[in-house]
Amino acid sequence: MQLYTYYRSTSSYRVRIALALKGLAYEAVPVNLLAGEQRQPAYRAIDPQGRVPALRVDGGPVLIQSGAILEYLEERYQQVPLLPAEPLARAQVRGVAALIGCDIHPLHNVSVLNQLRSLGHDEPQVQAWISAWITEGLAAVERLIGDQGFCFGPEPGLADVYLIPQAYAAQRFNVSLAAWPRIQRVVGLAAVHPAFVQAHPSCQVDTP
Repeated sequence: MQLYTYYRSTSSYRVRIALALKGLAYEAVPVNLLAGEQRQPAYRAIDPQGRVPALRVDGGPVLIQSGAILEYLEERYQQVPLLPAEPLARAQVRGVAALIGCDIHPLHNVSVLNQLRSLGHDEPQVQAWISAWITEGLAAVERLIGDQGFCFGPEPGLADVYLIPQAYAAQRFNVSLAAWPRIQRVVGLAAVHPAFVQAHPSCQVDTP
């Protein structure tokens, strides 16, 4: 497999965590978002949307969008499942993942922030926008996850795959995690878990 990725992309980070948790080997193909490589014809031929991540499966097509990629990995490689077996528990985990992937992350995506800047908003206003949406979203996540272990138990799962990159983004944007002890606990566990360490932005081939 080939993963088109950018070290600081939170959606790429999700897929890297899932691949590491499942013990799957892949070739990382960096796409430099700051240099605009995602907008070049060569990459548009891979992902017409010009986003990362994209996953080229062995002998198969290119998959786009982190949520779809994660679903494929979960269905195709069932070792180390990211979702619990019981349907209600699966829905709870998916709810937290969707909260992060649909309601927090898109609102601080670089394309959204650049659009705000192009409309005349200055950097303090952009930072206030980022802080407001991350704070509102993570406050809800804090109430939805458990009191012990990772988000929903002793082993990491899909909710953690989404939460850890979002926590990284929060800290990158100077949004403190101090108000959320459950989230801080999960972040601490991930900091010493080999799969999360392997997937961390600081450990990627394109990290400056």
